[in-house]
Amino acid sequence: MYQKLTPKQKALTINLDPTIYGTFAEIGAGQETVRHFFRAGGASGTIAKAMSAYDKDFSDAIYGKEAKNRYVTQNRLRKMLRYEVALIEERISRENNPNRKFFSYANTVTTINFDKTLKGHGWVGIRFQTKENENYNEIVIHVKFKENDATLQQETLGNLGVNLIFGAFHYYDNPRNLIESLYDDIAKDSLEIDMIDFSGPAFDYVDNRLMSLQLVKHGMTDAVIFNSQGSNMLPADVLYKKNIFAVRGSFRPVTKVNIDMLKNGLEMFQKDATCTHEETEVLIEITISNLRADGDIDERDFMDRVDILGKLGYTVIISNFSEYYRLIDYFASYTSGDIGVAMGVNNLLMVFDEKYYKDLSGGILEAFGKFFRNGMRVYLYPYKDPETHELLDSANLKVEENLKELYKYFKHNNRIVDITNHNPEFLEIYSREILRKIACCVSGWENQVPEGVAEMIKERGMFGYKEELSFEQFS
Repeated sequence: MYQKLTPKQKALTINLDPTIYGTFAEIGAGQETVRHFFRAGGASGTIAKAMSAYDKDFSDAIYGKEAKNRYVTQNRLRKMLRYEVALIEERISRENNPNRKFFSYANTVTTINFDKTLKGHGWVGIRFQTKENENYNEIVIHVKFKENDATLQQETLGNLGVNLIFGAFHYYDNPRNLIESLYDDIAKDSLEIDMIDFSGPAFDYVDNRLMSLQLVKHGMTDAVIFNSQGSNMLPADVLYKKNIFAVRGSFRPVTKVNIDMLKNGLEMFQKDATCTHEETEVLIEITISNLRADGDIDERDFMDRVDILGKLGYTVIISNFSEYYRLIDYFASYTSGDIGVAMGVNNLLMVFDEKYYKDLSGGILEAFGKFFRNGMRVYLYPYKDPETHELLDSANLKVEENLKELYKYFKHNNRIVDITNHNPEFLEIYSREILRKIACCVSGWENQVPEGVAEMIKERGMFGYKEELSFEQFS
């Protein structure tokens, strides 16, 4: 566990380290970070330059113009970091400054507007060395402000910048501690960090998907997204003005049922929404509560699931949304487009369970107002009971007596529709049975998962697969 320090203590510690030397470039909210270092004392040996290229024309003259005149972007931040580091290397002689570790800190942000309709957001980052003459590392984060006052947001940004710089030099060998330390002297309800990216030689061993998981795990954000290549994505970039189709599950492991549900549900959704594949963002969602189903989060198990989903080409969202209405509410904050969710019968029955909405003043009606908003549709995949062989779908599933009429309303208005073009052969595939066979190395499950998945599970020993176990041990 790291020792928590105040921003002043952190700034002074950095200032008193003769090996740390760099620049500060802050756009949009003033020089909120560097002032901590000036006030702490001893800054002359640390700060090579501090600037605030606030005017766009002047900023363009330094860093170049941005596409569509968008300045609060990740691309702008990385340009700033690399330009400023190159300037240090060009102007400061290594011979005359032995043992110095150079850095550049930068941010480009917009704070809350006058009408308080836009809360503000921004990009914050540092490019730094951990050793003299070593290649540079980068830490880049995206933040969303929650406070309703521009001055408070500026103070929060200043504290965050100090935490990032201190963490880069003192916790680079423990990124989990570094992430936690970003909130030192900052309340979590004043700032959201919804993306973080580590790169460079000090972070060669770091998987950014695990770092994203830490953000959700520690309540720093409600959801993170990464693409099939494993790269962290800014949710706004992925979801803004898109039609969204999502499938929630444990995917432990992903089965042919999951893919059949997704593909056939998506086909129906695109027809209903009259949209193309390019206009639709398809997301596989795993909740933190699902990852914690067996206790604390097993990071190896998490990586097994997302590696397989990535191999199949899917974008994954990890969320804190146990209730479905919160997921839809989240999507709706980014888009006014159509939203569809594919789910099985058991999940729909949970949606109609009033015990999940006791904390809402409007109860289940409030939840459904958010869940079925703006034409959102549920695409229901049928369930075949393994004992009775009864097929359950929207026509014969049974909700509580007092909710029957409410259920009928959504069904009759086509807000709950059956996935009718499903493959009947897949209805007898059960993920728990597959998982049990995998863990005990019993054959027969391989043809129940998508092509290439069985080989991946065996090669990497996923989900407890151990080749030496036998059928006798299983039975």
